[in-house]
Amino acid sequence: MMGSSFVLKPKYKLGLQLYTIRNAMAKDTRGTLAKIASFGYQEVETYGFNRQYYKFTPAEFRSLMENSGLTSPSGHYDLDKYVLPGKTVDDLNRYVDECIQGALILKQTYIVWPWLDESLRSIEKFKEIVTTLNKIGERINKAGLQLAYHNHNFEFIDHNGDTGYAMLLRDSDPNYVKLELDLYWSTYMKQDLPALFKKHPGRFPLWHLKDKDKTNPELHTTMGDGDIDFTKLLSYSSEAGAKHMYVEQGNNYIPNDMACVEKSAAYTKKLLR
Repeated sequence: MMGSSFVLKPKYKLGLQLYTIRNAMAKDTRGTLAKIASFGYQEVETYGFNRQYYKFTPAEFRSLMENSGLTSPSGHYDLDKYVLPGKTVDDLNRYVDECIQGALILKQTYIVWPWLDESLRSIEKFKEIVTTLNKIGERINKAGLQLAYHNHNFEFIDHNGDTGYAMLLRDSDPNYVKLELDLYWSTYMKQDLPALFKKHPGRFPLWHLKDKDKTNPELHTTMGDGDIDFTKLLSYSSEAGAKHMYVEQGNNYIPNDMACVEKSAAYTKKLLR
């Protein structure tokens, strides 16, 4: 039973986070993009940026995507590296501006903050991170784009009654900071996602569809082979504000990464109808 918050799931394009096939992308970017398009993927989320995407200029990479019929609504950028010791606010702002330039060329809408170094995960550091997110989120908004923060497990760790994720939702400006929800990590940490969506409707435009192995919860698996009830969670996608869905698998590739994304595509296409 879904209760009163049950809504019919809308139709989404099939997306893939390119970290899933990072090795294939490094070896043959052009051929890999064409291959995943043949599996039925329509959107990709980029991973990493240093004025280039996979050693291609933004314009070159956009051309590669377009030649395969792909678009990229969002990308993971190395923003977290610019709040580590030795980096200044000017360094961060300079990199943010470079990210904006790249994202605009790729026609992306979302710039995603994907990670936090272990040294930045205390509740005190989370307060600083939220302040930083608000500042760069405003900078990104002025360029017509949107900042989003991607979660792992550590954001949900309890710190005397508070968590980093609760702080992100409570203290970040919803106009400047959206959330990219990783369903594997949030489920792994036993979060009540329907309650989260009800409390913060519209904050979660990006979702990572990543399944959890049935026998070893530390491992990922191909979509549909794990124990996450995606049908139930997708019934809340409108309330959550979901706009883009990306398949992701970071490990446990049996027999290999490309075979996994092909199998996941077949399952997820049916799921998103």
